[in-house]
Amino acid sequence: MSRIFVTRRGRVLRIAAACAVLLALIGYGIAQLVTGGPGAPRCTVRADGASYSLSPEQAVNAATISAVGAERGLPERAVTIALATAMQESGLRNIHHGDRDSLGLFQQRPTQGWGTAQQITDPVYSAGKFYDHLVQVPGYSRLPLTVAAQKVQRSGFPQAYAKHEPDASLLSSALTGREAAAFSCTTSPSDGKKGDAAAVRAKMRREFGAAAVPAAQTLAGSAGAAGSGAGAAGGAAARTLTVPVPEKAAAPGEPVAGARERRGWQLASWAVAHASELRIERVAFGGRVWTAADSRDGWLRDKSANSAAGAGNSAGSSSPEVRITTAQ
Repeated sequence: MSRIFVTRRGRVLRIAAACAVLLALIGYGIAQLVTGGPGAPRCTVRADGASYSLSPEQAVNAATISAVGAERGLPERAVTIALATAMQESGLRNIHHGDRDSLGLFQQRPTQGWGTAQQITDPVYSAGKFYDHLVQVPGYSRLPLTVAAQKVQRSGFPQAYAKHEPDASLLSSALTGREAAAFSCTTSPSDGKKGDAAAVRAKMRREFGAAAVPAAQTLAGSAGAAGSGAGAAGGAAARTLTVPVPEKAAAPGEPVAGARERRGWQLASWAVAHASELRIERVAFGGRVWTAADSRDGWLRDKSANSAAGAGNSAGSSSPEVRITTAQ
């Protein structure tokens, strides 16, 4: 009897161990599905010896938050506060659920006067509403991040924002252009669908403001056809968007060239963040180039003699520009 008991006990233990392994594999599979897996596209910012990684979806929302802040002329500190808040409230995801009727990136509530559900789930609108409230906080840029965020959000867990400040600061340094070539994304193999430079321009104008991107004379039919106009390539959708970088108000002690460089990297980083969504295959600025084909290498020196970067598109040139080319 004892031998039979031991045999049965051993069988039960083996079955239990097998079930545990199976459950672990299922858990791993779910985790990979949620995160996109080790080979999935990722966006990363690297600066000052630190790094922070996020998904393309999160990167798009972060870039939008930064762009809306730029359109309003707000300082980098405002963008950092907004990013840390969205990291805590939604994980930088435009979610359609939350506590009670909370929605969107900042978990704003229609019943509390933040707008309609449709408005709140528009990242441009929700970021704008957050900034509307933030700028009403006296001295918000000098306050601890948790205090500034809490005065806007009225959260039940105000200290939770603090843990996101280092990553938010790193991310905002790249998305606002202060750290050049610090933000990059990897992309998946092309699915064969084409991009449209006009769609890139429309989205950029909506997020940065109409003044940021000229409405005309900025589209070309191919990467090598600058100036051919939106009707290039036999009426096909334009592939390349050229965005002149205008003179920008410099921070105290910052040269004008530095301000223009910062603005250029802001636009270039925004384009890379939206690369998967808008099917962007190439972004060039300041003598550097990011391409979808070599996206795992990040920003590389632009050796193309025919590119805008190789033709004097540098931070100190008289008319620097960001060139964005979509998939053909």
